[in-house]
Amino acid sequence: MLIAPTLPPRRRFEPLRSPPPSPIRVMIQPILNRIVRDVTRTLPELFERLGPHRHSRFLIDARDLPFVLLLRPDPDRPELVAWPRRAEPPHDTRISGRLRDLLGLIDAQRDGDALFFSRDLDIGGDLEAVVCLRNAIDDVEGSIADRVADALGPASRIAWALLRRRHARPNRGGGR
Repeated sequence: MLIAPTLPPRRRFEPLRSPPPSPIRVMIQPILNRIVRDVTRTLPELFERLGPHRHSRFLIDARDLPFVLLLRPDPDRPELVAWPRRAEPPHDTRISGRLRDLLGLIDAQRDGDALFFSRDLDIGGDLEAVVCLRNAIDDVEGSIADRVADALGPASRIAWALLRRRHARPNRGGGR
């Protein structure tokens, strides 16, 4: 008797529940919406590379920010939403590190393996989804961060250049 292999059930789209309102969210959410729309429009290959993980929910925790980000890279309904730390949403995987390290990953300036093994980057949950996301980002020609800054206009390019310069400096305190 032959047994047919079973495939994991396909996730249907479930809108993210809304995070509690906060002044920070009100200020940055329109920017996050524009970023995710622009990346979806200009880098469709990024989503193709994610395969079944384009429906995953990635919690991105820049430890030195007062909020976390929830990314769902669904090309039909992409979402990048700021959430207060006290009210984290359900997620499939969590990527946590300092802002400078996370920016370095999307800017193609930092090595994810080195950050992980030095414990500067913590990963939890669906590791296959994280590997697919990392490979998709690595396959993009150039810097995703540069593309986003260019799409948001001249002020954004200046802000990104300043942020990149600030976070490129090593810590002077000697610790993490």
